[in-house]
Amino acid sequence: MANALVHQTSPYLLQHAENPVDWYPWGEEALKLAREQNKPILLSIGYSACHWCHVMAHESFEDPQVAAIMNQYFINIKVDREERPDIDQIYQTAHSLMSQRSGGWPLTVFLTPNQEPYYTGTYFPKFARHQLPGFADLMPRVADFYHNKKVELASQNSQVLEALQRTVPLANSAITVSHETLQTGFEQLKQHFDFEHGGFGSAPKFPNPSDIAYLMRAGFMGNPDAQSMALQMLDSMAAGGIYDQIGGGFCRYSVDERWTIPHFEKMLYDNGQLLCLYADGYQISQNPRYKAIIEQTVMWLQREMLSPDGAFYSSLDADSLDVHGHSEEGAFYVWQLDEVEKLLTPEEFKVVSRCFGLDCVANFEGVAWHLFDAAAPKKDEILLFNSAKTKLFQARENRTRPGRDNKILVSWNALVIKGLIKAGRALRTNEYVKIAQNAVDFIYLNMFKNDRLLATAKANDTGTYKVHLNAYLDDYAFLLDALIELMQVEYRVEDMAFAQDLAEALLEEFEDSAHNNSGGFFFTGHHHESLILRTKQAFDNATPSGNGIAAIALQRLGHILGEPRYLQTVERLLQAFDGVMSRNPAACANLMCAFQEYLKPPTMLVLRGDPLELSKWQAAISKIYQPHLMVLNPAMNLNNLPATLSRKVEKNVNAWICSGVECLPVFYKLDEVLKAIA
Repeated sequence: MANALVHQTSPYLLQHAENPVDWYPWGEEALKLAREQNKPILLSIGYSACHWCHVMAHESFEDPQVAAIMNQYFINIKVDREERPDIDQIYQTAHSLMSQRSGGWPLTVFLTPNQEPYYTGTYFPKFARHQLPGFADLMPRVADFYHNKKVELASQNSQVLEALQRTVPLANSAITVSHETLQTGFEQLKQHFDFEHGGFGSAPKFPNPSDIAYLMRAGFMGNPDAQSMALQMLDSMAAGGIYDQIGGGFCRYSVDERWTIPHFEKMLYDNGQLLCLYADGYQISQNPRYKAIIEQTVMWLQREMLSPDGAFYSSLDADSLDVHGHSEEGAFYVWQLDEVEKLLTPEEFKVVSRCFGLDCVANFEGVAWHLFDAAAPKKDEILLFNSAKTKLFQARENRTRPGRDNKILVSWNALVIKGLIKAGRALRTNEYVKIAQNAVDFIYLNMFKNDRLLATAKANDTGTYKVHLNAYLDDYAFLLDALIELMQVEYRVEDMAFAQDLAEALLEEFEDSAHNNSGGFFFTGHHHESLILRTKQAFDNATPSGNGIAAIALQRLGHILGEPRYLQTVERLLQAFDGVMSRNPAACANLMCAFQEYLKPPTMLVLRGDPLELSKWQAAISKIYQPHLMVLNPAMNLNNLPATLSRKVEKNVNAWICSGVECLPVFYKLDEVLKAIA
């Protein structure tokens, strides 16, 4: 018999709809039941591509005996962290405060009926092992604490709520961060950098896209060590098993320090951000390997993640069925030697063995091989190598595919839209820009209602979409940022209008202006459901800080339009996070980028003129990595342009260069423009 999750749209929640657990989605029905029955809440947060979420589900949530204990003692709530990042943020923070450990998924939190966390953990095995308590034994003890330790519970809850409130930063009266703070951020990153294998720390290793972008910017500002670190990291990931050498696209992270064996789930947000970085890396180095990475990753996005209506799905599962019908992590991706040998000619097998590490010992759990870039094919081996790759790809396509989470999230789509635009500009590929425009149009037509965004969409059987949940700060900020990138490759009047609508919604719905004008943006809007905490985050994680990206985007839009309100909002935001940035600038890479552009406004280059001649200028400019530069070239036949972009054309191509309120005289020659913007 199905539980209350059966009517949800989230693929993750639907995976649990036939568990013997009496699951409820987060909402008033479950919270009211907890209050009426005086039962604590068992909150389980995960997502559909999560390997350990599946393990805990198979061990415990599908087990009738464990489910009976859950149903006896708790009101059980299941949350998709991708649909409800607001809830996930609160209880991940609570878990870190209470356990002094980093969080993750599945996240298991025991709450009072008033949503106060009083015991937390991540994955719990059914029976005690690996120094973890058994889930079935733990639950009665946790329930007993709720019912019979009221004094201790009240004291603990008070301390936890106070600690949670302290995570919301208090504004400074002035901005004290400086150029020296930017250098401190680099030194902090350098201190944790692995100069042997690339990346930060040891295993596990994550892509850390915001940190790579920070290093690239530092390189542009004259720090060659920072640029070298960024490119080493791109090289290491490109050669490693975290990159799918056969099908393209990046997995979530590497479980080893050499980037060889990944955690096999593929997330949309990682691939969108890495497209941006490899596009930047290609502009810096003209490395053909980066170009290939971009092309193959876009092909993977089109083949496996693109919906028929133009938006992108969320993720591919880490697990799939092996040849024996067992669900195993990485089963879709790993190989046996005899399997590869049967598929290829002896000549192809010899080349692939050396190039993909098949001549080494089995690197996946000692029993299989996961391919990585062990060596480049020699010049006379390239045809054999490419032929072998094609055969391996075709054979792999016949395996049981990993599950796909087919919900559409605005924020993650925005990251891919930006990645496609930057890739299209760096490679001069209009097809990528068109794919990005189609995704923007999908969001505008389906997920923007009454001047407000909705966070998630999923296709119904009828082909229409169920769109729901109030959008979060990240949705608005990331999409505004992507639109500003999009207008730099093909200016559309409707994109500018959309960008202005998003900017106004940010100011009206998210800015913290009620607490002594303290500034910064809350993660949830003013009309959002009331939770025990409104988070206001500075730090970049797997996705960028919404406050950091909002600051960059609003500041840039403010300069494009000459709109002081946006610039003043960013100034208040930087004051709000000044203390956090001063203490730990490396953790606030995007806020530090916004601070750079606060100190020295980005350069705006407006180009207008003959389309054929203009395309030559654009091609020359797009070859160069210039993170400080915004290029806008509205077509000559467009009306309703902002005054800053509506310029009278005197020759074939006219160029205007401005930074803040300072503008240079009009330029007519490309070489003079390239010199001026360098």
